[in-house]
Amino acid sequence: MSTSKYKRVVLKLSGEALAGSQGYGIDPVVVDAIAREIKELRATGIEVAVVVGGGNIWRGLSGSAKGMDRATADYMGMLATVMNALAMQDALEHCDVDSRVQTAIEMRQVAEPYIRRKAIRHMEKGRVVVFAAGTGNPYFSTDTTAALRAAEIEADVILMAKKNVDGVYDSDPRQNPNAKKFDELAYIEVLQRGLGVMDSTATSLCMDNKIPIIVFNMDVPGNILKAALGHEIGTVVGRG
Repeated sequence: MSTSKYKRVVLKLSGEALAGSQGYGIDPVVVDAIAREIKELRATGIEVAVVVGGGNIWRGLSGSAKGMDRATADYMGMLATVMNALAMQDALEHCDVDSRVQTAIEMRQVAEPYIRRKAIRHMEKGRVVVFAAGTGNPYFSTDTTAALRAAEIEADVILMAKKNVDGVYDSDPRQNPNAKKFDELAYIEVLQRGLGVMDSTATSLCMDNKIPIIVFNMDVPGNILKAALGHEIGTVVGRG
């Protein structure tokens, strides 16, 4: 069993994280690697839920910026997250990790509808639950979904797995070599400084429910487990 202070975690994966170096679509090798890390995490006894984005397939904001109706574009983005969630479930099952996909938009032929108590029960039985289709509403990001689901299932922390970024900086480290990395931040600092850890709705929801966020680089093998076990990696958002 784990010696972690966390009993239940929400792992937030961006859609781009599933695309690998190709930058779009789903890279099975990358998804399998993430699934193996989740298996290691489950082996410690920590209960795991996963929230996936859809930016590797479709971005609602990009569609609306080109003239598409925003709600329609966002619903398309939600469907993209379902594709990613099914790919993640398939990889988990190949690793002998029992899992369930729950969607905020009902599609019974491919996944369960999101039911809070059922999701909690799955995790108590050792299953990994993958939440898809965002909140089921347009105008809300999958970051907000992660914050909302974490609050609903009473998760202890959100593990914000980032691609090519090892924490939160005061400016873009790819453009500014002197950018300062934060080890710890207060929620209000993130909001006031517009640091882009999550969107403001998600950050506010975490602040109101006192859910810490650990931002770390998922490209380093083993970092998901280290973050869940409380090792000092990345940036912790949670003061104040």
